[in-house]
Amino acid sequence: MDLHVWTPTGGASVSVLLIQEIFGVGPYIRSVAERLAAVGYIVGAPDVFWRFAPNWQSDHTEAGLGASMEKVQQLDVPTAIGDCVAALHHLTTLTTADRAPGVLGYCLGGTLAWAVAASAEPSCCVSYYGSGVPAMLGMIDQVSCPTLFHFGNADAFIPNEGVDAISAAIAGREGFVLNVENAGHAFDNHESEMFYNETAAKAAWAKTMAFLGLYLPVI
Repeated sequence: MDLHVWTPTGGASVSVLLIQEIFGVGPYIRSVAERLAAVGYIVGAPDVFWRFAPNWQSDHTEAGLGASMEKVQQLDVPTAIGDCVAALHHLTTLTTADRAPGVLGYCLGGTLAWAVAASAEPSCCVSYYGSGVPAMLGMIDQVSCPTLFHFGNADAFIPNEGVDAISAAIAGREGFVLNVENAGHAFDNHESEMFYNETAAKAAWAKTMAFLGLYLPVI
């Protein structure tokens, strides 16, 4: 499995596992990695589809969306979770601090990030609009790390009832935060004209940076 790695100039002591959307480790995910590296994190982005479509990337047109959805249908989710956990463990060999990597994922990656948090011990988890998270709330007692969820209240792929279920499940749990923006699905993806919402993206990113600064500070 390819693990694309970004290292800040001057090195870094902590790392983040960045898990792709359905569109692959393409320009958007690479730009997120560059943002994280710019503030001092080592970033590793695994090729989640490597077992059946190595280095898959698609654009953000309707055709690209359809082709990417077909790839998701081929994904064996438990195996993909295991692959992401392996990538998380590998990142520990690239850092100098005695801190586990954090995990951050978008869309498909938002679901996998939550599963990684339940299956391993990252320092923290940030899950952007993971459509599978509401159905995986049974894992919550396995998650010991602080977790930030981002959703849009106009997401055609994730009913608000699912977000409400997350809100109820995390109530009273220290370190669990739910952020809901006035936006649709994939609102952070600036490569996608059909999804991007600049106001929501900037607001959620500010919250993400504050969350990482609290639970996985750059040393």
